[in-house]
Amino acid sequence: MASLHLSLSFPSTPRTSVSRFRYRKIGCTNERQALFSRFALVYDNLNDVLSLGQHRIWKRMAVSWTGAKMGDNVLDLCCGSGDLAFLLSEKVGSNGKVIGVDFSKEQLLIASSRHELSSKECYQIIEWVEGEATDLPFSDCYFDAITMGYGLRNVIDKRAKASILDFNKSTQPFVASVQLPMVLQKSMNT
Repeated sequence: MASLHLSLSFPSTPRTSVSRFRYRKIGCTNERQALFSRFALVYDNLNDVLSLGQHRIWKRMAVSWTGAKMGDNVLDLCCGSGDLAFLLSEKVGSNGKVIGVDFSKEQLLIASSRHELSSKECYQIIEWVEGEATDLPFSDCYFDAITMGYGLRNVIDKRAKASILDFNKSTQPFVASVQLPMVLQKSMNT
């Protein structure tokens, strides 16, 4: 069985200021796509580390808040490896439809391989689509619910209203010292 290890290095001397970290702001979609393609294999592990495993609870809460029910059509934007899409499929059942959209082909390949390894009937209703969150090929009002977990920071045009699940920049020194060295990129000022 293959395993994936995430190695984190911390400075030997304590940092008193998080301002020493430098980030290259990634502005265009192509650069963001390349970034997520490079980190696709460790992305889920990073979510575990950055949230101390709490993202699994938060994702279940986010799916619950959608109000999705049996037979609904739902969309998971910036679906990554498919965690929310899989949870949504359990809510809408085999008579519903779940579409997961992501701009990273590598993330979608991971989602698709997880999909193929599962024997749950409700997972068979999931469709994976490579695309941009701001340029969707669906008609208005097609979906009964839409989710986006940890994706808004990577959408360049954020003028649309949405309910978003994401990590927040912490003001607590300990939390910031754990999160900041592992952040893949910082795309917007918070």
